[in-house]
Amino acid sequence: MKKFSQLALPYIIWAAMMLILPMALIALYSFTEHGNSIISFSFTLEHYVKFFTDPDFLLILWRSMMIAVKTTIICLLLGYPVAYFIARSSERLQNMLVLCITIPMWINMLVRTYAWIGLLSEGGLIQQILSFLGFGEVELLYTEGAVLLGMVYNFLPFMILQINTSLCKMDHSLLEAAADLGANPVQTFRRVTLPLSLPGVINGITLVFLPAVSSFFIPKLLGGGQYFLIGNMIENQFITVGEWNFGSAISVIMAVIMMLLMMAVKKVEIRNHGGKED
Repeated sequence: MKKFSQLALPYIIWAAMMLILPMALIALYSFTEHGNSIISFSFTLEHYVKFFTDPDFLLILWRSMMIAVKTTIICLLLGYPVAYFIARSSERLQNMLVLCITIPMWINMLVRTYAWIGLLSEGGLIQQILSFLGFGEVELLYTEGAVLLGMVYNFLPFMILQINTSLCKMDHSLLEAAADLGANPVQTFRRVTLPLSLPGVINGITLVFLPAVSSFFIPKLLGGGQYFLIGNMIENQFITVGEWNFGSAISVIMAVIMMLLMMAVKKVEIRNHGGKED
């Protein structure tokens, strides 16, 4: 036990320096007066009051939550059938399909998002295809749809891989038992496959929703600055405006929201696990 503690010591020190200390500084800045110095500490709730009393800030928060919910729902609706197909395929085909899903993730997310600008821009490939199909000159870039498309494209693999992992770990003898008891494929999926895959679904929802709600460069690139989300607002406060204290307050608010959501998801997962055991 002592040897294990000694081995874990470098990681504990690293986590304290790289994770705990920055978060503590952000929290401290959020409760101080204007300025980038914390030497003369002056406690205030001004920044939190400013955020929750300004309807524009609340609208940006609501918009961020809604785009994250839409992204999560679309990723779930697209990801579950793909993950189910992969899990039901042969082992060799499974490896090939998982590789096809993970290969784009080897490329930096910023580069992949930049590629969509060329595809969605005026005269781009997608607009040419739509024009050929008779939809005319449709404006695609710098819209909410472009932002949503970019988020789904970047976060969909997280949903697929999590659900696929749960489906692959499932005991397939349960499916045979359900068939022996007279259950048709739809009943087997609804009563056996779907409940057993819920842990993967919950993990996938978490891995998609949390980065989607705080994303800033996807809305900035594909929204053209016209679609302002909470991540863009935090970036703007730190880099453009120079309001470190207000930016820190928004960051703390988002951190609290994310922690509450993670606690709720964990509670649902524990409840689901307990229900299976009963």
